[in-house]
This record gives sequence, C-alpha cells and structure tokens, in this order.
Amino acid sequence: MEFSRETLLMVLVGFCVAGVIYALLIPLLSSGARKSQRMKLAVKREEHAEEITQRASQNTRKKNIQDQLRNMEEKQKQKNNKPSFADWIAQAGLTWSRQYFLFVSIGLSVVGFAVGMVLGAGLWLSIGLAFVGFLGMPRWVVGYLRKKRFNKFLEEFPGAVEIIVRGVKSGLPLNDCISIIVREANEPVKTEFRKIIETQQMGVSLSEAIQSLPKRVPLAEANFFAIVISIQSESGGSLSEALGNLSKVLRDRKAMKGKVQAVSQEAKSSAAIIGSLPILVATAVYFLSPDYIMLLFTETTGNIILGICAFWMSLGILIMRSMINFEI
Repeated sequence: MEFSRETLLMVLVGFCVAGVIYALLIPLLSSGARKSQRMKLAVKREEHAEEITQRASQNTRKKNIQDQLRNMEEKQKQKNNKPSFADWIAQAGLTWSRQYFLFVSIGLSVVGFAVGMVLGAGLWLSIGLAFVGFLGMPRWVVGYLRKKRFNKFLEEFPGAVEIIVRGVKSGLPLNDCISIIVREANEPVKTEFRKIIETQQMGVSLSEAIQSLPKRVPLAEANFFAIVISIQSESGGSLSEALGNLSKVLRDRKAMKGKVQAVSQEAKSSAAIIGSLPILVATAVYFLSPDYIMLLFTETTGNIILGICAFWMSLGILIMRSMINFEI
C-alpha cells in the first residue's frame, strides 16, 4: 500500500502540531499536578500539626490531672488520719460535747462496777467491767452509729450523683443541682450537701466546699466525688460525662458490696455461732449448777481463768472478723 506525498505531509504536520501542543500544555499540567501535591502536602502538614497540638494538649491535661491527684494525695497524707473528737462524734450523727461523753462514760463505768459487785463477780472482774464501761461501751456505741450512718450515706449517694448528672445535662448549674439534693434526698446525704451549701454561702468556692465532704464522711466514694469536681473546675472538661462515669463506678461498687455480703453471710453466721457458744454454755451451766460455775467468779484462780478465756475469745473474734471483712 503506497502513501501519497500529501498524506505523508499531513501526518508529519499532525505530529508537529501534537508536539507543539504537548510542549505548551505539559508545563501547565505539571504545574497543576505539583500545585495539587503541594496542597495535599500542606493539608497533611496541617493535620499533622493539629494532631501534634491535640496530643500536646492531652498530655498537658493528663499531666495537670496527675499533678492535682499527687497534690491531693500529699495533702491527705499530711492530714491526721484519726479524726478529732468533734468530727468523730459528728460522723456518728450525734451532737455530744466532750463533757457529755465523759459523763456518759463515767456513768457506764459505775454501773458496770456495781453490777459486778452485786452479782458477786469479785473485785478484779468488777474493775474489768468498770473499765469496759468507761472505755469500751461508749466508743463501741459511737462506732456502731458512725458505721450505720456511713452505710446509709453509701445507699443514697449514687442517686444523688445521678441527680447532678441529669441536672447538668439539662443545663442546670451545679449549685442548683446540689440544692435539689438538699430538698429531695434522704439523710444523711441531705445534711452533708446542706453543709456544702452553707460553706459556700460563707464565701468559699464550691470546689473548696466540696473538698470538705471527705473529711466529714471519710469514704472512698466521697473522696472520688471531691476529686472529680476539683479536676473539672481546674482542668475543664464535661462535668456530666465525668460524673456519669463516677455514678456508674459507685453503682458497680455498691453491687459488688452486696455480692460480697451475700457470699460472706455464711461465714459470718458460723463466726457468730462459734463466738456465742461459750457464753450460752456458761449460762446453761449457771442455771443447772450455779455453785459449780460461780467458782469462776468467786475464786481468784477462777477470775484468772475467766480473764485468759476472755482474752483468747476476743483474739479469736478479731481473727474471724478480719477473715470475713472484705474491703472494696
């Protein structure tokens, strides 16, 4: 097949035109591609810079939170773990003064000594009963009321935190949420949050007023609440989210305590039966043969035996208590 001269000329002209067009357009295309690459690279650099900034801010916030937690732990270590007499009495929900407490202790001591002498327990055993009445019984009563009040606080506290979470999510300030708790909650949560409001009305900030809650109620749950409020007030963040997580933790701890109590109830019943058997047997022997058992109370050797028995019984009860007492 032969091509004419005109056809070959047209092909050569077409190649020349295509080369000229290519030579003219390739710089524009390459510059556009380079511009697109530069834009993509700039976007990546901006995203990388934003990511670095976010990581730096998160690391800074974490560091601030760690520093705040460390400062709180140091402050708590510096504080005396043993509460003062006024705080100890207030934690039990009582309003006793030191003089009234001393008067009650002396009265119980006199009653214990009189009961021992009337029953013919002997001088040393009567003195022991007086000692128990002076130091043991009043402190045991206050400790029992204190523990009972703490348990009631733990029952009501998760619900109070949930009220704050719902109030904050609906747009209410924290002060109004606490006021709702003061009006609607049960004791002793109602009284403790009322003290927070009263402390704030004296010119103290809300965060500092809440920091006094763990002092009045020395429980881990109250300490968690104070830490969350303190960190949120200083570092920022979503208060509803933080308190929502705290509410979940409090409810999980409450459920875990219920499970532990149910599991350990059998061991507690066994310990109560074992601890009460000597007293029940001694009482039965007293009614069946009083002259036989009274030798332990009227003779010096019997008093020594009773003292040794009381020591070992107390030691056994303390050991059993430590075995069935689980901390969560």
